[in-house]
Amino acid sequence: MAPTTLDRVTIGRWLALWAASLFILVLVGGGTRLTESGLSITEWKPVSGVIPPLTDAAWQAEFDKYKQIPQYEKLNAGMTLAQFQGIFWWEFLHRFWARFVGVVFVLPLAWFAWRRRIPRDLLPRLGTLGVLMGLQGAMGWYMVASGLTQRVNVSQYRLAAHLSLALVIYLITVWTADELINGKDELTGDGGRVTVNGQPVPSLGSACRWLGALLMLAFITVVSGAFVAGLRAGKIYNEFPLMAGRVVPADYAALDPWYRNLFENPSAAQFNHRLLATLTLIGVMGNTKVTENMMLSAYLEDGYIEGALSIGVSGFLIKQCSPNFLVEAIHEVHRGKNAYCPLVVERLNVITKNRKDSAGFTAQNLKPLSKRET
Repeated sequence: MAPTTLDRVTIGRWLALWAASLFILVLVGGGTRLTESGLSITEWKPVSGVIPPLTDAAWQAEFDKYKQIPQYEKLNAGMTLAQFQGIFWWEFLHRFWARFVGVVFVLPLAWFAWRRRIPRDLLPRLGTLGVLMGLQGAMGWYMVASGLTQRVNVSQYRLAAHLSLALVIYLITVWTADELINGKDELTGDGGRVTVNGQPVPSLGSACRWLGALLMLAFITVVSGAFVAGLRAGKIYNEFPLMAGRVVPADYAALDPWYRNLFENPSAAQFNHRLLATLTLIGVMGNTKVTENMMLSAYLEDGYIEGALSIGVSGFLIKQCSPNFLVEAIHEVHRGKNAYCPLVVERLNVITKNRKDSAGFTAQNLKPLSKRET
């Protein structure tokens, strides 16, 4: 039996639930990083590692393995078994949930394939997600391994790669789920200008190009945060917008050759993250100037990128080094109360839905944007 529309919606709902589990995995990974728990498990046992230590002897054996790595010797010498258990459970939970995410992907996929319910056009994308998940697991261990021999923490390069893969997998999953549940739509136009309520609407093609650049900027901003975390650069300057009384920190270019500063200099890492986050916020605010009184269509109501963009923009604010008005502005975006937030979400979804600017686009595709209930 050929796949039906209902099959597409069912697969979409499964992927939406899987995306939620991915989001939780990213949050747990963040907690693991913040508590510096990632090196507490020094072995990679994909199958047997699902069972934690159950006896005092097993706990002591795990603790003895941790004592052999540089992080314990240089940073945590004298740690008690109880303290070790605290960081162990964070890393264990991260790995356990990663396995759960894998099962939630593989088992339903196998069932849909066995029942011949997967449309042919979805096979490449689902296959890509499967490959990326496998690579992500390998990258996770590759990252951990970087901190087991000489370093006291993991490589910031591998941490950034691990986070980047997670974001790519999440965005592909959300994009696919949205298409399957809501349908793959196309907006078309004649390339001309349309006005609604006296406000000009730019060419949809131009808008998509602009939004593509904005989305990439937001992505790079989030990934730059991995370098801040990997270099422990988050707290070296705790004021905003200046850094020790300067716009650019005095030691921004301390390393030679110059390009090493972008990835290995803690001061440069924090400055770059601040700058990228500020540019992203400015881009989001400027992006809504020509569309503040309209929205693209009713089916763009629900957005998925809002949370990721809000977190990306506000990453450096967690350090409490931002003025109150900017903190409040970010909170408004995150909660959806600011007028420009829905527009950002809706217009970013245009990119994820592959809408094109060709022929036949009229004002009937648009409707006025009124103040929303909050």
